[in-house]
Amino acid sequence: MTTWTVQPAPPDGPVARRLVRTYLTDIIGRYHGRPATPAEVDQAIADDPTDDLRAFFVGALAGVPAGCAGFRLVTSETAELKRLFVHSDARGTGGGAALLAAVEEAAVSVGASAIRLDTRADLVEARALYARHGYREVPPFNSDRYADHWFEKRL
Repeated sequence: MTTWTVQPAPPDGPVARRLVRTYLTDIIGRYHGRPATPAEVDQAIADDPTDDLRAFFVGALAGVPAGCAGFRLVTSETAELKRLFVHSDARGTGGGAALLAAVEEAAVSVGASAIRLDTRADLVEARALYARHGYREVPPFNSDRYADHWFEKRL
C-alpha cells in the first residue's frame, strides 16, 4: 500500500501554485459544467488569494505531489480551512484525511480551538470527508456566493 506524505510548503512556491491552479480548474469546471478557462482560474486566485495563509501543506502520494491544504486565522482561536484538494486520480487513498490532520495539528499549534470551512453542494466528496472527520454543519458565517454548506470542528 502506498502512503501519503504531507509537508509544509510555501503557498507561493511552484508546486503549491500548480496544485492550487489544478484545484481551481477542477472546482470551477464542476460548477459551470464545462472546462474552466485560464482567465477564470486567474480571477479566482485574485478574488481569494493564498497570501494570508498561516500554513500551507502539500501532500504527495508515492512521492508525487497530489494534494494540498492550508489555513488562515480568522480570530486568534478560529482557523479557516482553505484549498483542500486531492487530485482526482488520487481520491479515496487517504490524502484528504492526511491533509486535514496536518492542518488541524498546525492550527492547534498556533492556538486555534476551532476550524471552520465553507463548501459547495456539488463537492460531495469533500462534504463526506468533513463529516467523517468530525466536522458539523453550522449556520453560515460568510456570504460567499459559492458556499452552500458551512462546517466547523472543535479542536
